Amino acid sequence: METDDLISIQQFCLHHNVPNTFIDSLHNYELIEIVVTNNERYIKIKQINDLERMMRLHFELDLNFEGLDVVDNLLKQVVTLQHQIKDLKNRLRLYEDE
Repeated sequence: METDDLISIQQFCLHHNVPNTFIDSLHNYELIEIVVTNNERYIKIKQINDLERMMRLHFELDLNFEGLDVVDNLLKQVVTLQHQIKDLKNRLRLYEDE
């Protein structure tokens, strides 16, 4: 499997100075996906922003993993609602222009 869009968990943890157990706990709560290739564990690069946000919430605001799960779900809902509002505004403009 190609690892171009993956980053090693070991490398990520060393760079950000976080324990591997933090990544494992996020995976256990299904907040991130871990990819295993050649007995090496990776995370997808597109998850890095979410992962860094969860690190800040956990380590700086002392949120537990249940709290991280709640915040993550709420943020996903907000993004979905923002997209829906944008689509509705675009539809409304079609009728206003007539």
